[in-house]
Amino acid sequence: MGKTTNRLAEALESAVAADEAGACERIARLRRDTLAIVDSFFGGGAERVARQIQGNFAELERMARAVAVLRSVPAASRDHFLAHGEIVSSVIAAEALALCGLPAVRVDAREVVITDDRFGHARPDFPEIGRRARHRLASLCDQGRMPIVGGYIGATHQGETTTLGRGGSDYSAAILGAALDASVVEIWTDVDGMMTADPRIVPEARVIERMSSEEASELAYFGARVLHPMTLAPAMEKGIPVRVRNSRRPELAGTEIHPTAPSGASQVRSIACKRGIVTVDVITSRMLMATGFLKTLFEVFARNETSVDMVTTSEISVSVTLDDTSRLPAIRRELEQLAHVDVARDRAMVCLVGQDLKFTPGVAARIFKSVEAINILMISQGASRRNISFVVEEKDVEEAVRKLHREFFG
Repeated sequence: MGKTTNRLAEALESAVAADEAGACERIARLRRDTLAIVDSFFGGGAERVARQIQGNFAELERMARAVAVLRSVPAASRDHFLAHGEIVSSVIAAEALALCGLPAVRVDAREVVITDDRFGHARPDFPEIGRRARHRLASLCDQGRMPIVGGYIGATHQGETTTLGRGGSDYSAAILGAALDASVVEIWTDVDGMMTADPRIVPEARVIERMSSEEASELAYFGARVLHPMTLAPAMEKGIPVRVRNSRRPELAGTEIHPTAPSGASQVRSIACKRGIVTVDVITSRMLMATGFLKTLFEVFARNETSVDMVTTSEISVSVTLDDTSRLPAIRRELEQLAHVDVARDRAMVCLVGQDLKFTPGVAARIFKSVEAINILMISQGASRRNISFVVEEKDVEEAVRKLHREFFG
């Protein structure tokens, strides 16, 4: 069922562009693909399962037609539209597990995962989720039943559908695991665990058997796509370990993440990279000996609800990196009232993560010696004890990661 949310987003984009026929065709294609999976898996029981999900596709079509007329979609309606992928998948998963003889019962995530109304990036109401999880989910477990809850989605206190942001299904698992005081949260994915580098870039990358939550969080934030950046926080606050396993190779142990973990043999535990970065350089002599300028500068990003990844400063300039450029035009207009602004696209960030890198003499020399033939555009070291990051042109990022991996992992 992979990429369903992406396909729904594409259908919605077509509708916003007034391409009603294109949007409806995308939805029809998704319906055909989904029903083909249902037919192949459930056999004679396929019609009963199909009846449970047909209404979702009918609703998607109605919404797409309305959006095509209006040529816009409110944030709340967008979340409601995109949530249908997880709703359908959770129905099919519960029915599939029941067919395998397991006591599965579907629970609508919107009955349990209560959030605020920041549509698209909703924030969980942990106390309320705890109450509802104990009432709705723990009671089913006590009866020997298996609750199946869709990830990524929730609802406001008023019942409006919300989403937790892309990659939010892992986050949902950690939220519910913490709410239920689980002994462990397991993330079953399509890779062997947290690795020393992206195996698509470095085929010889290997699995890290055990690592700290701080290391894993840094890797997730700086581009390692195994985990959603916010996944670990709810579980770690409760001292619950998180295991990352490969559903296609269940015999492997994967990676176990704990609040604390011993350092590995190498100073560097893993190398991550994030593409599609934009650098913004703000240059003005008004910064010299001035107080309050940085506050004014970063208020621009705050007003535009855009987070900054990396920051470097000099006497008359500040450089930042962004991975969310949706509000960049507005940010640039405001910044140009303060200073000269240069924006550069097609950048990538490379991040090396390990325990106490900040206090390890010689590690920076090894890093920059290994990539000396690559132009480094920006460096951040010292802000975190666990990572050293730098920016390169996107075309150079894979070469940089491979050279660094050879240096630190042989």
